[in-house]
Amino acid sequence: MQYRRLGTCGLKVSEISLGSWLTYGGSIDQDQAEAIIDQAYELGINFFDTANVYHEGAAEEIVGKALAKYERSSYVLATKVYFEMGEGPNDRGLSRKHIIEQCEASLKRLGTDYIDLYQCHRYDSEAPLEETLRALDDLVTQGKVLYVGVSSWEANHIADAVHTARQCNLDRIVSNQPHYNMLDRSIEKDVLPLCEQEGIGQVVYCPLAQGVLTGKYKPGAPAPEGTRASDASTNMFMESFMQDHYLRKVKRLHSIADRNGISMPQLALAWILRYGIISSCIIGATRPEQVIENSKASGVKLSPEDLKEIELILKEET
Repeated sequence: MQYRRLGTCGLKVSEISLGSWLTYGGSIDQDQAEAIIDQAYELGINFFDTANVYHEGAAEEIVGKALAKYERSSYVLATKVYFEMGEGPNDRGLSRKHIIEQCEASLKRLGTDYIDLYQCHRYDSEAPLEETLRALDDLVTQGKVLYVGVSSWEANHIADAVHTARQCNLDRIVSNQPHYNMLDRSIEKDVLPLCEQEGIGQVVYCPLAQGVLTGKYKPGAPAPEGTRASDASTNMFMESFMQDHYLRKVKRLHSIADRNGISMPQLALAWILRYGIISSCIIGATRPEQVIENSKASGVKLSPEDLKEIELILKEET
């Protein structure tokens, strides 16, 4: 496993990291999750991502219990705040009240004294940005949070946060967690250039396009039994990728993976890691074997010729 700095801050994270969205507390129980996390840790993955809203806090509890056996300084624990966690008018968003209360709740569920990376899960247009950043700065000052980041923020909101933190002398945003993969490249236009300029590292989620980039789905064919796409409880976010024109591109990309002696998931992850400002790719897993395969993408370098061919395939009109 290779490691990269989280943007320009001093923290180093594994190129492949492990997430818990749609899995822990849902289709994956404590024992299964522990086996997956143990495998990841053994392979050198040191960055574990979760969120308070994942299965109403169950994911945080599972991650915390699974990591409790390891030296706290040996891994980087990330969680998030924003989404609704109760029925009250202040039980969501990025107000000082919600941030402080949810940080305390996350610390309890995770069973830890501090969170390495605390991320604003979405942008909150109703909370003053300075209020949000001051609340996060206070948590850093108190030692409950070491670094702060954002997730799925647009470039103009990130730019505003950078400017406000600088103007008010507040702890700066060190990371952004965007949706990015071969089939969704929207952040390349403005988010990536801005973050590179400001030294904000990217911890990418959905790098395999909900599993579509594994190559298991074929154009014109039904989803294989037992896959995420065949399960109504887990395929709600896959519709945009399960289109024949995308599946045909994946089929063509497979030949490049074969030529390099790597799997299709490894190709998709290595392609993302071609950008230096990408600090880590967050993978999901339902079996330890998936972690083993995906972790092998760390350190894979694609040739200029491979990257050019991939670009032609991805940009091809279908």
